[in-house]
Amino acid sequence: MKVEISSMNEALAHKLNYQFKNAALLKMALTHRSSNEVNNERLEFLGDSIVNFVIAEALYLQFPNASEGELSRWRATLINRETLATLAREFDLGKYLYLGPGEVKSGGSERSSILSCGMEAIIGAIYLDGGFEKTKNCIMEWYETWLQNLSNAASHKDPKTILQERVQAIRKPLPIYIVESIEGEAHNQIFIVSCEISGTKEKTIGKGTSRRRAEQDAAEIMLGNIKK
Repeated sequence: MKVEISSMNEALAHKLNYQFKNAALLKMALTHRSSNEVNNERLEFLGDSIVNFVIAEALYLQFPNASEGELSRWRATLINRETLATLAREFDLGKYLYLGPGEVKSGGSERSSILSCGMEAIIGAIYLDGGFEKTKNCIMEWYETWLQNLSNAASHKDPKTILQERVQAIRKPLPIYIVESIEGEAHNQIFIVSCEISGTKEKTIGKGTSRRRAEQDAAEIMLGNIKK
């Protein structure tokens, strides 16, 4: 049975700058597992692989002299939960998602984990609907500003990278990060992470809305202690 695209989904397709031939694919991409057994998890899996390849290729061509480590770091800057969720928010993706009653009540339409997965599912759906080239064109259009600004933004090393290089230079073991605790409710968690360097008495505690952010915070404090 043919699925007609709704007026809301038509509005989303306009924002994405892609018109679906198969409306059922778009609906599936927007369906969270809390809403239906037939949901977007498989499309999310597919979209994750596609966006990683497209951005990897773009970085490879844009930075011909960059090392593998630099390319990997820049890709991680462009493709992670927070970046994909930011992209999803630009399209107001949350208001188009099909969520179960529990997720609706707990604010799931604004949760980065759900938004980022939905964005990957959209990418997978576009690929199945229109093929690789059209999917690539969409991704490159969405990421255009980020790619243009990457030279300055991505070349700035994060605290974890700086700390790793610093301890390697003085021949110390690599920092160890441990999640000490996770506070708050599922939709509003705060991660508490410790950073320790073996052979020293230094131990710092970082906090953040994700494990990665908490590790960065702990590393930044550790760098400050080392400078002192």
